[in-house]
Amino acid sequence: MSRKRLAGLAVGVTAMAAAAMLPQATTALAGASQSRDTAVLYEVPTHHKQDAQTLIGAGYDLLERRQGDHLFVLGDPATGDGLRRLGFSSTVVRTMPRPVPRKSVTDDAGDTYDGGYHTVGAQYAHLDQLAAQHPDLATVVTYGKSWLKQTGSGGHDLKAVCVTKMKPGDCSLNPNPAKPRFFLMSQIHARELTTGEMSWRWTDELTGQYGKDPDVTKLMDTTEMWVVPMANPDGVDIVASGGDNPVWQRKNADDSHGASCSWTGQIGVDLNRNAGSHWGGLGTSAQPCSEVYLGPAADSEPENSALEGLFRQLYPAVRTGTGDSDPAPADARGMMISLHSDASMVLFPWESDHRVHSGNDAALRALAGRMGSITGYQSGQAGEILYDASGGTDDWTYDKLGLASFTIEIGDSDGRGCDGFTPSYSCQDGYFWPKIKPALMYAAQHAAAPYRSAD
Repeated sequence: MSRKRLAGLAVGVTAMAAAAMLPQATTALAGASQSRDTAVLYEVPTHHKQDAQTLIGAGYDLLERRQGDHLFVLGDPATGDGLRRLGFSSTVVRTMPRPVPRKSVTDDAGDTYDGGYHTVGAQYAHLDQLAAQHPDLATVVTYGKSWLKQTGSGGHDLKAVCVTKMKPGDCSLNPNPAKPRFFLMSQIHARELTTGEMSWRWTDELTGQYGKDPDVTKLMDTTEMWVVPMANPDGVDIVASGGDNPVWQRKNADDSHGASCSWTGQIGVDLNRNAGSHWGGLGTSAQPCSEVYLGPAADSEPENSALEGLFRQLYPAVRTGTGDSDPAPADARGMMISLHSDASMVLFPWESDHRVHSGNDAALRALAGRMGSITGYQSGQAGEILYDASGGTDDWTYDKLGLASFTIEIGDSDGRGCDGFTPSYSCQDGYFWPKIKPALMYAAQHAAAPYRSAD
């Protein structure tokens, strides 16, 4: 991406990069200099199941976090007035300096920001290093181009790595492989920094412990692990442009539908609302500046269409029915986890509507419950424990392919001071990785027969 274009995109989102405010709040903000410098986290009590959808529909940045009946909204000092006009009380939990870009993003292999978080260039160099150091264990695949690269404005290739003890035919783009496949993806929401770091550590664990740890060795001998460490690299560039004060960019960099979002949210399409399963349903917005903007059409974004193309190359479509209650066969292979933050939850389809259960609900619920026990997280359909969200990746992979699919919302469930999108980098090794590693091991070990082995 050109530095000039990146700077323009970053400036366009940092006025309130994490807030999608009501028009009334925006008007109040225009004359308030403090609002331009301060981000505010609000705790919002709710009383009805539809309150979350009301907040999303009104354009607020509703975080992936819930405490009982209380939700959390990111905004600025004027956002509280807008919430009151909408009928919600709120309490200020925290105020923070508004993220502003302090340096240009570079693609230097060792480049980090905010204490150690890795840039796109560093993540991709890491993938290449894994393949170079362990040619018998890892291979890198380029599966598409980001929105900026596709439009000739810089951007990135979209990359994945396949990790296994290589045998002939392994890691080929063939939906009927010899080994079952476990797929892990991160940072489809760019500002959720911990997720990319967990993917980094997962690939290091698999390659570094092969031949040393018997569980890792057995897994690598029998299973392919596919990892997309940054599903939204253009968005991560915007996040990293803030340096030690990361920009809270959630969406991709597609500004063709709302380039003037400077004081009403942020540019881009929410890739986790853009997938072509139940697209346009609950938990989405047609407002281009909203944090949950679903895009002009299902799968309109190249990041999503490319990712879905990769999924189709890796997994057969075994859920042949089209109804929500039609199951995947009991002997279906493969599992997918999309990492998010920071609700401390394990979610499974259908995330689009908690009132509807999938044909494999019992098995998915049991697997999610086990991963919840391992991590100390709640588990359930999204609307049961958080809020409904349509057009997500895990709904798409289950819907179109029958793949056992989950979202793990990584969070601080123990009050360790590691909450939020950008916790201290020391939380990655000191808190999150010991919690997430055994859950990933459990999931990958069950990729051979997920619907039959939910124990």
